[in-house]
Amino acid sequence: MTRFLVVPQWQGSPSPRAMMLVDGAEAIAGDLPRSATTRIEVPAEAGEPLDTGIRRFSALSRVRDAVAEALAGSDEPAIAVGGDCAVAVSAVAHAAARHPSLAVVWLDAHADLHSPDTSPSGALAGMALRALFDEGPFAQAAVGAERVVLAGSREFDDAEWDLVAAGRVRHVAADAFADPRVLVDAALATGADAVYVHVDLDVIDPADLAGLALPVPFGVPAGQLIAALGALRERMPLVGASIAGFAPASPAAAVDDLGTILRVVGALA
Repeated sequence: MTRFLVVPQWQGSPSPRAMMLVDGAEAIAGDLPRSATTRIEVPAEAGEPLDTGIRRFSALSRVRDAVAEALAGSDEPAIAVGGDCAVAVSAVAHAAARHPSLAVVWLDAHADLHSPDTSPSGALAGMALRALFDEGPFAQAAVGAERVVLAGSREFDDAEWDLVAAGRVRHVAADAFADPRVLVDAALATGADAVYVHVDLDVIDPADLAGLALPVPFGVPAGQLIAALGALRERMPLVGASIAGFAPASPAAAVDDLGTILRVVGALA
């Protein structure tokens, strides 16, 4: 059975709606099987940067360690439910330690490819993907950049686009999802024998999902995303996943979006 880790972390987000990520994680958790769900305690305080260039680093590192501890000792696939995108960092490291040739498919409207030196906000969520393949203050590199597929992204800062343009990571544009095989082919091209999938829900077009912390227009239709995830799972074993970025404006608004989100969860689980 798939395990779920609910991680209502908000400290990594640059969004003015960051605190709503707590409500989003809890709303998703309400529809998960209780016997397979573990909640990770997130500090109430914002935290301090501790000279790392990462806002709220002290709180974020505590959550990172708690996620790693909760995952340790089991090879069962786990889905981390955030919160912001940085909840994926420990989860990817856990999967990569067990599958050395792991590929990471990172589905996000934003590239998340900043480092502490390039980030305009200092928000860890905007550095989360880069933290998976480059050494930094938050994490050791868990995978090679050549095994990373960034997909559905449509908002890049110059420093982030430079990495994509240089070919350090593969990129699948949002409009390519009309053919689900495009994502599958990009993952297979990494040469990996297993895959970890991270879904920031803002990869989905805002017309299909309203409760997004940082919505970006012209996203992937929800149906196309779910079809691509299904096609990917048919070709590669999925050994871990994460979902982030749900920030509903109210409990009633959360209900309106949960049907779509649970379809994404089902495609991963």
